[in-house]
Amino acid sequence: MTLLHDLISLYIWILFIAALLTWIPDSGSSGALHSVRRGLHVVTEPVLRPIRSVLPRPRVGAVGVDFSVLVAIVLLVIINSFIH
Repeated sequence: MTLLHDLISLYIWILFIAALLTWIPDSGSSGALHSVRRGLHVVTEPVLRPIRSVLPRPRVGAVGVDFSVLVAIVLLVIINSFIH
């Protein structure tokens, strides 16, 4: 179970880093930052897409706020606490 615990912990960090990188403006469709974002998107989207489909996006002004990363991290922390 330690391996599963470690993998879930690693995935939580990946989600956190992916969320932080969305706050940095992208300079275009090339470069290291864009490549990292694409890679993280490929890894995180299979988990976040189902959450986004059921979770409403509350609007703050003209912007919709995406809480799917927060929900995914909370769920993974709960799962991780049960298996550890």
